[in-house]
Amino acid sequence: MSQHLIAPSLLSADFANLGRDIEMINKSVADWFHVDVMDGEFVPNISFGMPVLKAISKYARKPLDVHLMIVKPERYFEAFRDCGANILSIHYEAVVHLHRAVEQIHSLGMKAGVVLNPHTQVNLLEDIIKDIDLVLLMSVNPGFGGQKFIENTYARIIKLRKLIETTGSKALIEIDGGVDLKNAPLLIKAGADVLVAGNTIFASENPSATIKLLKDSGN
Repeated sequence: MSQHLIAPSLLSADFANLGRDIEMINKSVADWFHVDVMDGEFVPNISFGMPVLKAISKYARKPLDVHLMIVKPERYFEAFRDCGANILSIHYEAVVHLHRAVEQIHSLGMKAGVVLNPHTQVNLLEDIIKDIDLVLLMSVNPGFGGQKFIENTYARIIKLRKLIETTGSKALIEIDGGVDLKNAPLLIKAGADVLVAGNTIFASENPSATIKLLKDSGN
């Protein structure tokens, strides 16, 4: 039986009723809250920052999985920890000193993730894979919700799973972008551990039921 995790993306929630959507996730079988932070520079979009994250953390009863799509993210590690982040993921493409950044995140008591854009090679993580808790593979180009899923993601998951197994790493594989009820079982079969879903959940008639369907995928 699959033990994969589901992380609804609050980027797709109803911001006018955010408290309602947070409570829905609290009561659902979802495992994490996925929170996308964008600065309009690393990606061509701006989402929300620390005040909103702090407000979310007051009501969320599950771990906050924070995905930083920002330049020089190391400037804000402590601030995001103070706002309630449990897992902090940073882009390989946005950090000059990746190992130092991962150590910083760990020293602040958070789990550390590294994110790869769709065409960043998986094998670039070979020297750090044992030091991180999570690898987030983008299955769309980062910056906007509702994009079409990139089919090459399956091959990337298989490559990453092989790297994790051959190195003895404990890192989880998280997939973000275009995840839906159709491709979820295939992602899990390829080796994904965590599925991020936004529009698929929040645009559905019954978001809680859709989370349950994603949770049951692959079983």
